[in-house]
Amino acid sequence: MPVTHVEDMKKFAAEKFQKVNLFDTERMFCDIYCFEPGQEQTSHAHADNDKVYFVLEGSGTFGLGDEQIEGKPGTAIHCPPTVDHGVVNNGSERLVVLVFMAPHP
Repeated sequence: MPVTHVEDMKKFAAEKFQKVNLFDTERMFCDIYCFEPGQEQTSHAHADNDKVYFVLEGSGTFGLGDEQIEGKPGTAIHCPPTVDHGVVNNGSERLVVLVFMAPHP
């Protein structure tokens, strides 16, 4: 069984947030998104895919349709197909988010 230690996989860059793949199959993928303060993932939607964000560290604002959700460690956010979603690290600390998407795009 594949095992990944998330702490060892985190990667940050000043120019933009980083997507780090943890697992990738024909049916789904699992990443961590690593945001420095002020970085964001632009709002977007997926036609046929569900996405789940799970906050591991830090805090940020998660746009989901017309809602703005404040995420902190332990917060899980489900983004259904066709619904716009995005993330902003508006905190002063780094933000690390576990991301699952299925089916795999």
